[in-house]
Amino acid sequence: MISLRRFSSGERIAINPDLIERIEETPDTVVHMTNGNRYVVEESIDEISEKVRVFRASLLILAFQMADHPSIDRTVRLRVVPAAHAGGSAGAGSGSGTFDSGAVEP
Repeated sequence: MISLRRFSSGERIAINPDLIERIEETPDTVVHMTNGNRYVVEESIDEISEKVRVFRASLLILAFQMADHPSIDRTVRLRVVPAAHAGGSAGAGSGSGTFDSGAVEP
């Protein structure tokens, strides 16, 4: 979740950045959500974009920390395998750098 402030009241709200459809500045900043909700907020498009980038980067950092944590050593970990190493799946050996999201390796 990212934290924003409503334009009219300054009230803090938290929204799921994965549900943002688009953001407009007309001149007020309006966040349009995939469910049809709209929020007029104080932050600019650039500020919201930065908050989303930081949020997503923090998820990646947390995932890496969890993968390296000693208490998780006995659990099965799944990871995305490059298509070139997925054993004959579509795109194998193409060298395109794409990933086959259906292939997992314990």
